[in-house]
Formats: sequence, structure tokens, C-alpha cells
Amino acid sequence: MSTLDPLFTRLGRSTFRSRFRLGPKERQYCWDKGADTIDQHAADFVAKRLAPAYPVNDGKQTPMRGHPVFIAQHATATCCRGCLEKWHHIPQGAVLDTQQQQYIVGVIHHWLVLQMNPQN
Repeated sequence: MSTLDPLFTRLGRSTFRSRFRLGPKERQYCWDKGADTIDQHAADFVAKRLAPAYPVNDGKQTPMRGHPVFIAQHATATCCRGCLEKWHHIPQGAVLDTQQQQYIVGVIHHWLVLQMNPQN
């Protein structure tokens, strides 16, 4: 059992969060780039778009399409500071520290692994 299981159980009960899936194009992108590169993309997005105490355009800074990490962020409620507070208990109004950023990347990574390796 993963420490993320309770979070993913809650996310699975959300109609909005549970509708996100990787399409064939995003899956292929993940295969082509590999996990390390995708994780680096996630870390870069988190550092630039979420880590500031008051991100520019918070709530609108993460597109819903265009990159597997963006889709994962919406599926895992790591897309904006409001969702981070509501779903992950990470308070708004403070810069995200390294540990918090690594946690967010780990959540995104976990969701992507589940998407890339579906249980039938």
C-alpha cells in the first residue's frame, strides 16, 4: 500500500478529477521522453508556476491539455494553490519549499505511472 493511496481514493471520488486520462499522444510522449525527463518537466512546472507564494494567474496557470504533466496536475489537484490547499493541505500564501515541491512531483509521477500501466 502506498502512502498516496488515501489521496488517490479521494481523487477517484471526484467527478471532475477522475475524468482526466492520458490520450494516445500524451502516452507516446511519455514513452518517447522517459520518466526522468517527464519528472524534470513536472519539477520545472511546479517551480515556475506553483512554488511562488502568489503565483501569476493562480488558478489559470496550468492548461488542461498540451502536456502529460498538465493533465496529471488537474487529475491530482496539483494545478493551483487553491487545489493544493484543499486536497493536499499545503497552505496558500507561502513559497513552496523543496520538500513540498518534491511531494507534488511525486504525486504527479504516481498518477502518470498509473496511467501508463493501467490495471485491467
